[in-house]
Parts: sequence; structure tokens; C-alpha cells
Amino acid sequence: MYLEHFGLHSFPFGITPDTGFYFDSPSHQEALNVLLVALRNGEGFLKVTGEVGTGKTLLCRRLLHLLDEEFVTAYIPNPFLTATALRMALAEELGIQFARNIGQHRLLKLITERLIELNAAGKRVVLLLDEAQALPDESLEALRLLTNLETEKDKLLLVVLFGQPELDTRLAQKNFRQLRQRIVFAHRLRPLDAQEATAYLHHRLAIAGGAGREFFAANAVRALTRASRGVPRLLNILGHKALMAAFGQGATQIHARHVRHAIADTPDTHGATPLSRWRQPTWLFGTLGALGTAATVAGVSLMMWGL
Repeated sequence: MYLEHFGLHSFPFGITPDTGFYFDSPSHQEALNVLLVALRNGEGFLKVTGEVGTGKTLLCRRLLHLLDEEFVTAYIPNPFLTATALRMALAEELGIQFARNIGQHRLLKLITERLIELNAAGKRVVLLLDEAQALPDESLEALRLLTNLETEKDKLLLVVLFGQPELDTRLAQKNFRQLRQRIVFAHRLRPLDAQEATAYLHHRLAIAGGAGREFFAANAVRALTRASRGVPRLLNILGHKALMAAFGQGATQIHARHVRHAIADTPDTHGATPLSRWRQPTWLFGTLGALGTAATVAGVSLMMWGL
């Protein structure tokens, strides 16, 4: 296993959104700070968008960890739900008991009563929806109607949408103008620049047990940044494969040649081999030999990617 080879205690470049590895880039910090302020002020509708792999889910989970006892949170990670299913998911998150064949009018009444109860107790209720671009049109409208629930002074339900840029495209349509006008804060996460990408790599390696060591040569960092376009998920995938390539060659530092091996068989990176021409990368066979057996690699990979 390359952990022992590099003196690490955990895999530094997993692609699951582990808040233990959260990197507070300027773009994420700005989004997080404004979200916290807006929610504490009781702002009703907030939106964060970003390209695939820019860290929206990780930001969402970080926000969940930072919201204190003043808040009651409802988290829906997969909102590809009908309007009925969305209301049921919210009710379940709020701890409401209901029959599965309940009428929608009755369910909405139970949700309203629960929100009023929590408001009277001094709690703010926040609904966070990840992958919000997947919400069907009827569910987006149901969501807007839910934010109509309010007292004379307070919104009973605060909503934060996390989604890909397609969400912005959909909300720009005329039929969503009422919902669009309710969004009081919107932020677009941007990829990491070269300096931030370098800090990101060092940050994750330090958490994994490699503090104070230079694992990546300067030419490797440049290659990683260019190929990944600063997208954190791609940086993780390439970083993991580059470590494997270096380990397979017995190297203790990752150089550009190792990164090139990783790039060649990683789709959506700058310089990757087109999928139509993709073959099992020859560099991997050296790594397989170093690890001993293909079964060992399979186990390592499964642990690495959280499968």
C-alpha cells in the first residue's frame, strides 16, 4: 500500500466529501461567511452554484456542522422528488409522524404547525437541498410556496439551494421569476487558481500525515493544476493516481512524469486520452506489481474511494 511507502496514515485524495479535509479557499470562505450571516438574519432563500467537482456538497456539509443550536436543519441530498415526495421528505426531517397515505393539505398543515412550534421555541429552520438542479419544475414551485410560510416577523422556513450552473439556467426562465426574485443571496463557486491549488494539495497531505514534506515537485504541481483546471475533485483523482504511479516506480517524490501517467487515463482532464481510445494504462501494471496482487489493489481502491 502506498500509505506506508509515503508515511501517511490515511488516503489524502479521496473523492467522498469528508469535512475533515475541508479546505477553506477564498471562494468557499466567502460563500460560507455570507450563508452564515444571511441565515442568522433570517433571509429566506439562498443559492450556491458551481461546476461539477468544485466542492458544493462539501460546503453544504461544512455549513451543517457550523450551524449551532439556534438552528434546526433538514438536509435533502437527492432532491429528484415530486412535490408530494419533497413535502414528505421535509416532514420526515422535521420529525413529523404521518401516515403514508396522508392528504397533501393535511401534511402541509402538520409542517406548518411544526414550523410554528419551532419558531416559538426560538429556532430557525433551514432546509438544505444538494444537487438542486435535479428538482422537477413542480417541486421548485412547491418549494417556493413553502417559503410563503411566515409569521408577521419571521420566515418559518429558510432554504439553501446547492446546484450546478444548470440551476441558474432553469431559474432564468420566465415561469420561475417569482422564485428567482426571492433569492436574496447567490454565489458561484470558482475553481482554484494555481496558488490555491498548491495550498490545497499541501493541506490534504498534511491532514493525511504528511505535514512538512514536499511530496509533489514544482513541475508536478504545475501539471496537476493545468490538467485539473483547478477543480478539486479532479485534483483529488489525479493526485491519487500520481501517488500510485510514483509508488509503482519506487519514487518518494511525485514528478511531472507521474502526473502525465495519471492524466492520460483520467477523463475530463486537460491532456487526457479520449475515451474512444482509452486502454488499460501501462504504468498501472508496474503499480500492480509493486502492490503484489490485483486483488490488493482492488481493496485499496475500494477503501480509497469510499466504496
